[in-house]
Amino acid sequence: IKPFTKLSISFVFLRRSIYREIYKMQSEAERVQDIALMSKDSIPIEFIRSEHEQPGITTVHGKVLECPTIDFSNQDDEKILNQIVEASRNWGMYQIVNHDIPNEAISKLQAVGKAFFELPPEEKEVYAKPPDSKSVEGYGTKLQKELEGKKGWVDHLFHRVWPPSAINYQFWPKNPPSYREANEEYVKHLHKVVDKLFKLLSLGLGLEGQELKKAAGGDDMVYLLKINYYPPCARPDLALGVVAHTDMSALTILVPNDVQGLQACRDGQWYDVRYIPNALVIHIGDQMEIMSNGKYKSVLHRSTVNKEKTRLSWPVFIEPPQDRVVGPLPQLVKEDNPPKYKAKKFGDYCYCKLNKIPQ
Repeated sequence: IKPFTKLSISFVFLRRSIYREIYKMQSEAERVQDIALMSKDSIPIEFIRSEHEQPGITTVHGKVLECPTIDFSNQDDEKILNQIVEASRNWGMYQIVNHDIPNEAISKLQAVGKAFFELPPEEKEVYAKPPDSKSVEGYGTKLQKELEGKKGWVDHLFHRVWPPSAINYQFWPKNPPSYREANEEYVKHLHKVVDKLFKLLSLGLGLEGQELKKAAGGDDMVYLLKINYYPPCARPDLALGVVAHTDMSALTILVPNDVQGLQACRDGQWYDVRYIPNALVIHIGDQMEIMSNGKYKSVLHRSTVNKEKTRLSWPVFIEPPQDRVVGPLPQLVKEDNPPKYKAKKFGDYCYCKLNKIPQ
């Protein structure tokens, strides 16, 4: 009898172990969009931020942050240069208007992204990030290691949109059918904005116009698109969409929909950033801060959520290739201005940041 008893106990433990793994897999695959449909008056505890993060407590209410707005159609090149440099040094965030990307191209980009997230769950899961993938590309929910085990109220879709050699169309939705065309059209116009920004930022450091772009990888720089989908949240005072962070990129160029949600930290306090239709929101990223040896500052920002409305945003992260070594530009390092940052491969930098490993 004893051998059978031991065998029975073994089966019980094995069965429990299998159930635990199945539950774990189901929990990890659970999408916020589905949770939102079931959460009418409350939200699961893992989405409730600690008090020092809760937007209901930490937001400065009744005041919208007027970060710099720069008119790219201004014929006074010196004025634009001075505005870009001042905003990049003192804010790390600004909005560009009259940037020559047609409003129609932005609207189509937003329409196809919204349509993807409105597909049935099984259609979206076709594009899910593979469990063993080291890349961020794909449809998913969890992105980085979360301190205190808390989760962000957001689902996302990542895929590269430039250069062609870096694109993996496996992660580009085939439905809606115009998804690829809309993305390619937007990126075609985006190049001009990227080149102009890199040139102005280089000149602002006293360098030749192409120096920063060359340091970030030149024509091999990667454009990584992310669509953030923030469904309505029963307790927007307790949850965050994306927690406070600086971007790992060199630059981030973002368009949101018209639902308020972007916040920036200014003088240690959190403010809503004013929404301007069809403007491009520019974030200075970590790699730009590193290359400039701290003269330009990456912006600390986060996303809040709305009780009744769905918010979406489309950031494009302009990044060095993964194996590109990024450090302070040698031209900016002097005896009285030593390097403030370590030079390292961009891929290693990302790994450390996503896993909360000190740089």
